[in-house]
Amino acid sequence: MARFRYDRSSKWLIEHFGRLVLWLGGLHNVEAWRAAQPEVVQPRQLPDGLLEVRLAGQAQFTPFVVEIETYPDRGTAAEVLDDVMLVYQDRRVLPDVLILVLHPKGNLRITDHIEVQSPAGWTSLRSQWRVVELWTLPATQLLATGEAGLMPWVPLAHIDGPPEPVLQQCRRVIDERARAGEHDNLLAVTQVLLGLRYNDPALLAIFGGTEAMIESPVLQRLLQEKMGERSHKLILGILEDRFGPVPPDVATGLKAVLDEERLEQLNKLAARCPDLDAFRQQLGP
Repeated sequence: MARFRYDRSSKWLIEHFGRLVLWLGGLHNVEAWRAAQPEVVQPRQLPDGLLEVRLAGQAQFTPFVVEIETYPDRGTAAEVLDDVMLVYQDRRVLPDVLILVLHPKGNLRITDHIEVQSPAGWTSLRSQWRVVELWTLPATQLLATGEAGLMPWVPLAHIDGPPEPVLQQCRRVIDERARAGEHDNLLAVTQVLLGLRYNDPALLAIFGGTEAMIESPVLQRLLQEKMGERSHKLILGILEDRFGPVPPDVATGLKAVLDEERLEQLNKLAARCPDLDAFRQQLGP
């Protein structure tokens, strides 16, 4: 559950503050951006974020892939190569890639490239990208921007001295600069990311503490998605045990359902329906 919260909180920041996530990677000349629908790639392992970006002096939007890694992982390079190939196959444009690593883990590091070769050695494929380790960025640099959308990353950035004064300033920027509809969610997401580094209730209280997290619409949505995923896995397991492999359209339709009461009904239906067609009909469009 903990890693899920970090991952989903990061994805929310990509979707709502994509320009500022790219700013962390050193891209400061974005004139316009928009979050792309992930379905345009392919319905398999998808990148954390797919952004369409128009840089200064450019006429067209180009794709940027953003991957958020809570900790360094040896499998990241192969996964990112998949991202690059999926986007290229779909759009015939090679995407720029940013990997943002939130917290160190021993001596592990994520490489900034990968090269693969065919068995006979005739063909090779090399891909490279930008890796940013968040703990190497100065928190003061993020604070100096005055951008509310950058503040959730501050607790994970490099802080000289005690963290409390820095986090107090972080809170002030959110209070003074965040839009009304984003203020509470930014406080909650900042608390989630802060918890990856600090286990101090006094620091969490700077951003409203437990009550603020409970009341946050974005965290309520994340919790609903997590509970939904558990129900989806259970229902799909029942269907597979009874009828064999579940068709993709049924699995996709089921995963779109997040309402708890509706999922309880579908769980009972999975155990009682005579066949997959009957379940599909009750599932609806």
